[in-house]
Amino acid sequence: MKIGVSTIITDHSIDVAVLARRAEELGFDSLWLGEHPIIPVSSTSRYPGSRDGTLPEAANRMADPFVALARASAVTKVIKLGTGVCLIPEHNPLSLAKVIASLDHFSRGRFVFGIGAGWNQEETEIMGGNFVHRWSQTHDAIQAMKELWTKEEAEYHGKYYDFPPVKSFPKPFQKPHPPILLGGTARNVFKRTVEWGDGWMPSGSSSEHIKQGRDTLNELAAQSGRDPRSIQILAYTAPADREALKAYEDAGADAAVVRVATASEKEVLAELEEVAGRVLA
Repeated sequence: MKIGVSTIITDHSIDVAVLARRAEELGFDSLWLGEHPIIPVSSTSRYPGSRDGTLPEAANRMADPFVALARASAVTKVIKLGTGVCLIPEHNPLSLAKVIASLDHFSRGRFVFGIGAGWNQEETEIMGGNFVHRWSQTHDAIQAMKELWTKEEAEYHGKYYDFPPVKSFPKPFQKPHPPILLGGTARNVFKRTVEWGDGWMPSGSSSEHIKQGRDTLNELAAQSGRDPRSIQILAYTAPADREALKAYEDAGADAAVVRVATASEKEVLAELEEVAGRVLA
C-alpha cells in the first residue's frame, strides 16, 4: 500500500523543501498540503475536522499549497505532490488551470489534484464562491479546466464560467491531465467521482466506511459502464499504525496519507522518522 504524508506549512514551520526531501528519502509516496487562502475573523461555520468545530491555529497561517509544492518539486525527483484539498470555488479556473499545468509540467507529472468545495461559508463567499451551490460550481470549474488542459484552443460555456476560445500553456505533463480526487463523505461524492473524477479521498474515515465507499463506487461504476479499477481510493489523514493501514487496504483503499505535526524542523524530522518506522515496510 502506498503511504503519503501531510502537514500544514506555515511561516513558522519546517521548510517544505526540507520536509519533502526527507520524506522522499524515507520512502513516502506522496506529500500533501491543504489550502485556506484566507480565514475570516468572524465566522459561524464549524470546522468538521474537530470535535468542537474549531479550526487548528496553524491553519490561520497556512502557506499557499501550489507555491509550497513547487518548492518541494525542485528538491525531489519521485515523490508525488498533492493538494489535500484545493478549494475549487475560491479560484478562477483559467488561472488555476495554468498553475496546475505548470506544476505538473515542471515536476514531470507528479501532481495529484485533491479537490473539495469547502466548509466555511464566509470564506467561500469572500473569495467569490457560491456556497449553497458550491459543488455545482466545482463541477463547472473542473469541466472548464479539462478543456484548457486538453485543447490547443479551449472555450467553455457553463453556468458559473463562460469564456470564448483561448490558448493556455503549458499543458500538463500527465495526459489527459493530473488525477482528480474528490474529498467528502456525502453520498453524492460517489456519483460525482464516477461521473467526472479519478478517485475518492475521504478524510478521517474508518476502514468500514472505506469498504462501504468502495462497494458503492464499484456498483455505480458498473452501472455507468466504467471499469471500477479506474477509480482509486485514498484514505486521507489515516492513523499512523500498520495494522490500521492494513485494514484500510483490505477495505479497498489503494493508498493512505498520515499526518505529521506543524512544528520546527527538528521536531518534524524526528516525527517523520518515527512515523516512517511504524508505517513503511
